Amino acid sequence: MAAAAAGTVQTTTTTAAPAAKPKPGVARRTRKARLRLSRIDPWSVMKTSFLFSIAAGIVFVVAIYVIWTVIGSSGLFTSINEVVGSVVSTPGDTTPFRIEEYINTQKVMGATALIAALDVVIFTALLTLCSFLYNLAATMLGGLEVTLAED
Repeated sequence: MAAAAAGTVQTTTTTAAPAAKPKPGVARRTRKARLRLSRIDPWSVMKTSFLFSIAAGIVFVVAIYVIWTVIGSSGLFTSINEVVGSVVSTPGDTTPFRIEEYINTQKVMGATALIAALDVVIFTALLTLCSFLYNLAATMLGGLEVTLAED
């Protein structure tokens, strides 16, 4: 049933004789199975790629949040504030430079969520298009064929 949802798979099986003890010096026939993937269902590809891209987007957002938290707790922003403040401050300036006013967690996570949403749309559309292209190529060339053999 899973093969029907994912695409068309043709199988050909060649089996050996029943499990008898092979005589010494006589070669035993091996069992072989030939699989041909002749068509992929684009609707199944779209659903699967959509779910995988959502999972990848969630991983991306969590990873960026963890990296941003590590950077914030490492004291990098304090060092940047000191360096930029010493370079651009004037003697009468009472307001210190704060990098957090320009780049903060809300802005970074908002940009990350936007990139993740775009990734979901692009990844889903690209893989669905690739399934259509595979079906066209498989129509002309016969599809992907794999032969499995048992030793």
